[in-house]
Amino acid sequence: MLVCMHVDRLSVTLEPKLGALVRKAAARAKLSVSAWIADAAADRVRNEQLGRALDGWEAESGPFTREELDAAARSLGLARRRKAKKP
Repeated sequence: MLVCMHVDRLSVTLEPKLGALVRKAAARAKLSVSAWIADAAADRVRNEQLGRALDGWEAESGPFTREELDAAARSLGLARRRKAKKP
């Protein structure tokens, strides 16, 4: 079966060390470099969209409380970084 897929071809330029790391990461993931970069780009776009959504939520409802942020970090299995207290 032949499947035609529309794609948007881009040319990407990376520093040599980063390019080597990307190739190794793609190989570990058993993906082509193009697929690995597409996944990374999609992750970045989702993170930016989530950040905008959370900013909008806080603009309407006020800042998240420490308890809400701690609960979110726990549910995601993350250790929450604390801001350094000012002297």
